[in-house]
Amino acid sequence: MTTAPGAGPEAPLLEAYGVSRTFRVSTGVLRSKRMLQAVDGVSLAIRRGEVVGLVGESGCGKTTLARILLGLLPPTEGEIRLTGKAISTLPRRTVAGLVQPVFQDPYSSLNPRKSIGSIIGLPLRVEGGGNAPKRRTQVEEMMERVGLSRHLYDNYPSQLSGGQRQRVAIARALINRPQVVICDEPTSALDVSVQSQILNLLQELRRDLGLTYLLISHNLAVVDHMATRVAVMYLGRIVEEAGTDALFQAPKHPYTQALLASVLTPEPGLGVPDTHLGAAYPNPLDVPAGCRFHPRCVHVMERCRSESPQRCPERGGFVECHLYNNKEHARSIVRAD
Repeated sequence: MTTAPGAGPEAPLLEAYGVSRTFRVSTGVLRSKRMLQAVDGVSLAIRRGEVVGLVGESGCGKTTLARILLGLLPPTEGEIRLTGKAISTLPRRTVAGLVQPVFQDPYSSLNPRKSIGSIIGLPLRVEGGGNAPKRRTQVEEMMERVGLSRHLYDNYPSQLSGGQRQRVAIARALINRPQVVICDEPTSALDVSVQSQILNLLQELRRDLGLTYLLISHNLAVVDHMATRVAVMYLGRIVEEAGTDALFQAPKHPYTQALLASVLTPEPGLGVPDTHLGAAYPNPLDVPAGCRFHPRCVHVMERCRSESPQRCPERGGFVECHLYNNKEHARSIVRAD
């Protein structure tokens, strides 16, 4: 009997159960469309108070999964549950009141023709919360909470810096007090000097407002700093999931090991690390048979080329890898390392 990932005494706030999403994409003017499976059988449970980090290369399906979790994109298969209820059965306003996004680019996620106060207050107007003076008071209080002066209420996005714009996006996401915030690369478009300020703000808001985060990021240092648990995605599948300390100290999946090995070090003389992943990203239109990571894996075995690995429980999480279906081989790899 298959058990939903959120089954147990502590039900998750937000949960994906066996979620897949397929697109028909064009590969040329005179060619027929092909099927692209952006997300393939993903199960992920996000519990109250957690910060779940989702990492992986570009094109692995992270943003598609985020859009499905937000209810912006229906899954081809599987189900999204919000507070234990199927998201497809909930009114759109209910979903928006519980889950909100903070997008990657504050330059494109804000309407340049609307004032800051209007942008932040839009969810209040949609919900019909209070009269105009009351809404303005709520907006100004939220602006101060995220580090924006009330005097910016009538300004426009073009008059703000990148960091200020991202604070506007955060204020807009939080104005109706959601329970879950999905942050899709919230600092990647910002200057390095501003990134830490936004991350610290997100941490403070999580503590003060009791928020739960899904944090999507390419920056492993950000994930290490923020996340309580990490899921690693490769070609539409989550191939490893574990607590942050366990995953960063002892990664199990060869892909996770390669990702962590790719982090540049300030130590002089070491140069650019060799991850053995090659220069090209995998092609989601041409997913390999068997284990989808096997063409790039340094530990590839013959069965990897034809058999899809099963989930193996590891350290309160799991890993999808034949090395851990073959314990003796796994021990030999650890000894060799």
